[in-house]
Amino acid sequence: MVAFLASYTALELSGGLTALANARRRPAWLAGGAMSMGVGIWSMHFIGMLAFSLPIAMGYDIAITAASLFLAIGVSFVALATASRGALSLRRLVVAGTIMGVGVAAMHFTGMHAMQMSPGIDYTLWKLVLSVAVAILASIAALWLAFTLRASDVENIVVKRLGAAFVMAIAIAGMHYLGMDAANFAADSLCLADAKLDANWLALAVTAMSFVVLVGTLALIGFHTSSLSISLRRAKRQLHYLGTHDALTKLPNRQQLSLRIAQAVSECERKQTKFAVLFIDLDGFKSINDSLGHSVGDDLLQVCAERLRQDLRHSDMVARLGGDEFVIVVENVTDASSAVAVANGVLRRLSQEIVVNGLPLRVSASIGVAFYPEDGQNADELLHNADAAMYAAKQSGRNTFRVFESQMNHTALKSLILQRDLHRALGDGQLSMSFQPKFSVASQSVTGVEALIRWRHPELGDIPPLEFIPIAERSGLIVEIGDWVLCEVCRNIALWDAQGLPVPSVSVNLSPIQFNVPDLVGRIDSLTGAAGIDPCRLMFEITETTAMQNVEKTSRTIEALQARGYAVAVDDFGTGYSSLGYLQRFRFDQIKIDGSFVRDLDSAGKRGSALLSAVVTLARALQVEVVAEGVETESQMRTLGELACDQMQGFLLSHPMPAAEFMKFLCGAADRIVVPRDTCATPVA
Repeated sequence: MVAFLASYTALELSGGLTALANARRRPAWLAGGAMSMGVGIWSMHFIGMLAFSLPIAMGYDIAITAASLFLAIGVSFVALATASRGALSLRRLVVAGTIMGVGVAAMHFTGMHAMQMSPGIDYTLWKLVLSVAVAILASIAALWLAFTLRASDVENIVVKRLGAAFVMAIAIAGMHYLGMDAANFAADSLCLADAKLDANWLALAVTAMSFVVLVGTLALIGFHTSSLSISLRRAKRQLHYLGTHDALTKLPNRQQLSLRIAQAVSECERKQTKFAVLFIDLDGFKSINDSLGHSVGDDLLQVCAERLRQDLRHSDMVARLGGDEFVIVVENVTDASSAVAVANGVLRRLSQEIVVNGLPLRVSASIGVAFYPEDGQNADELLHNADAAMYAAKQSGRNTFRVFESQMNHTALKSLILQRDLHRALGDGQLSMSFQPKFSVASQSVTGVEALIRWRHPELGDIPPLEFIPIAERSGLIVEIGDWVLCEVCRNIALWDAQGLPVPSVSVNLSPIQFNVPDLVGRIDSLTGAAGIDPCRLMFEITETTAMQNVEKTSRTIEALQARGYAVAVDDFGTGYSSLGYLQRFRFDQIKIDGSFVRDLDSAGKRGSALLSAVVTLARALQVEVVAEGVETESQMRTLGELACDQMQGFLLSHPMPAAEFMKFLCGAADRIVVPRDTCATPVA
């Protein structure tokens, strides 16, 4: 029984040591385990010795008996260390098993030597060798079983450890009784042990020690196993949470969202009700993330996630799909107005200013809404159609929502086709440049030209820039396309120079992503330098929104461009922040007033004139040129003249022209082209 308990304790200790996560506690557990297992083996030996009787008084030398105990503890240490660490190769198993077997045999015969018999014990050699061999084989088997059954996830682990402990106990007891059978005592033998332990007291001590140590160890193992089980359950819950939630925002992820939608579908099918899926994409997030860094972008996403949680019912769910995309599931929707109210609330909350690291930031959202069951029967269909509706909201000007309609899938499919084919457009020569002149309001002479990109798709025909530029920005192609545009502009300038044509400055638009690429000025310099074009021949246009994303960085970039000789203009003035104060800070060379202001000159009368007059007056005070875009009527042109606006651009004067047609225009308008005095001049033939 003691051998069985000791064997089972050894197996449990091996498993506990293997599962022990704290490496610093391992030596203590190993030492304690060796003590427990060693005492068990030693106790089994002396209980067996007490069952052996001679017709004389018997006792045991204290020092030698103690030495046998230390031998048992030592071999137990070797066994536990071997079975609980690393891979158990055949060589390592045999070596460790041999050491353990010889140690157990040494413990046995040392314990018998503690009797101090006279004459000495005579051993039958073959029986002695057999007992040692059994000890070695039993030790190898014990080590192999302990190593095999050390993992806690083995099926029916307790039953298998009990069976293995029984086999090990039989082997250990067999070795003991083989060793006892090898001992021969002379008829006149005497026990001469000094300071000997009385056999009865030893029996009592051994029984108590083995019971306390083994039962105590098993109780400790049980407590450790219980603690380990609790820790494993806690870790399992944590792993499940990490697998179903977004690490950054702590919102449910796509996997959890799909499960929730599947549950909602099942419930609504049973109750004959409906629910809505809102697909949310943040407007302007990419430019903030690219320009201010991922740390600011992450903080911004966390704030947006918290705002999306607000005012939602307990039954609703908000999840993050990835990047700046979120989804809200609105359950128990009686009619479309419930989902519309949620969408309006989201738009309102997200449009409020967000301060991150002291920087005031603003984002908006484009939202697509799809309803179950009319817009989809499962999670994939509902998310796909809500995404298509979101894309329609983007196309409608952003910061709004759209409810899914069947034709939106065609629009979304076309967007995917364009994104795929845009990669080929650069290499296949599908992209081209057009040029639209700018004119003096006073003399109607040509004062500049704006470069505009065009895409003629081989199957879909002409694709408007407003359609493919956002796709290029989302797909990451905009920087490569921007480089191509600048190279084409430089190539055309060189061509005009070679023809001896007078060329005013050429304006090139920079998207928000282009404007925020690292080393923008160096990148532009390398392209213009390779083409041999003087920087003073180029003007770069950025929008108000781009300028205000990061005021400090914008100021530095504008100053760096102007220091190199490039001019900088603000485009679509009046559509973004509409703050006149930043004009002085950024020191633009030119302001381009958005066409909506110019259209108001016809529809808003004096009110429209007053707004435009204020901008012109401020710009003149700051010594900045003003260009009015979208001039389409004679009355608009007359009003611009009365307001003393500097330049104008629009279909009334000239449509954008392909490069070849624009060259003919230059030839015919040579006498009406004005090269400003403060820019580099091009020799006129």
